[in-house]
Amino acid sequence: LSRATAFVGLGPVCTPIIEIADKDKRKKVQVSKDGAPETLLVFTDKDAVSGEVTLKLDPGKRVEHIGVKIEFVGQIEIFYGSLHEFTNLVRDLDAPGELTQTKSYSFDFSSVDKQYESYNGINVKLRYFLRVTVSRQYSPNIVKEMDIWVKNVQALPPPEINNSIKMEVGIEDCLHIEFEYNRSKYHLKDVVIGKIYFLLVRLKIKHMEIEIRKRESTGSGSDLYNESETITKFEIMDGAPVRGESVPVRLFLSGFDLTPTFRNINNKFSVKYYLNLVLVDEEDRRYFKQQEITLW
Repeated sequence: LSRATAFVGLGPVCTPIIEIADKDKRKKVQVSKDGAPETLLVFTDKDAVSGEVTLKLDPGKRVEHIGVKIEFVGQIEIFYGSLHEFTNLVRDLDAPGELTQTKSYSFDFSSVDKQYESYNGINVKLRYFLRVTVSRQYSPNIVKEMDIWVKNVQALPPPEINNSIKMEVGIEDCLHIEFEYNRSKYHLKDVVIGKIYFLLVRLKIKHMEIEIRKRESTGSGSDLYNESETITKFEIMDGAPVRGESVPVRLFLSGFDLTPTFRNINNKFSVKYYLNLVLVDEEDRRYFKQQEITLW
């Protein structure tokens, strides 16, 4: 089909192929793209992005062009309609001319700025990608994109100040509890350790659960839009507690799809995480208290 369409001028006779130099040594991550899984190579902010572009030409064909280039692009895509490029570096690969056979070009983005981590969210995506363009004067340009995944941008030291979280909550004369978590800032592979103390219980509590909730904020001012999702929830108590009882909490973070906390990335979006304590009574009324934690 591609040969037939190319023959009548409907499809490209030239296919760009992008190869990363050290792809076999790199870690890989699977992300969702348009509802289908895609495997991407993982880079850090210090890594060079280099390799080879091959323009594969159908036998016996020729392509006139007005230049070949490769770009390294960092882009924030907000799903309700706007694109924001924060990085765009260009390398010219070929001057205007004519391709008469398959041709390869090396490229190197060794000092490219990858200041943010890749993110694939509910309403926003931060992506880095390579884009090869064969520019043509009278025909549509031939374009090929290849995404990469940037992770662990900064190997941050543990926070110097990392206070425990301690809070009393309740409903007057009905319920009074105190919860305590060992820290307020957690590494992505950390363990949340805490305790819930029941100081007054006059409600018939059926069970208690704890949730990790993610809140993604896009835009600002009157255009601010928040979207929340529950990453996980699990029951930490089944049955009615009594006064003076304490319930331990131990939550391993490494098993969940979490990102670091992102605060106002390029003035476009933020991602925050919360521990949400939920009590459900025998009439299925829900009482909850939310507490922000910082992930790094």
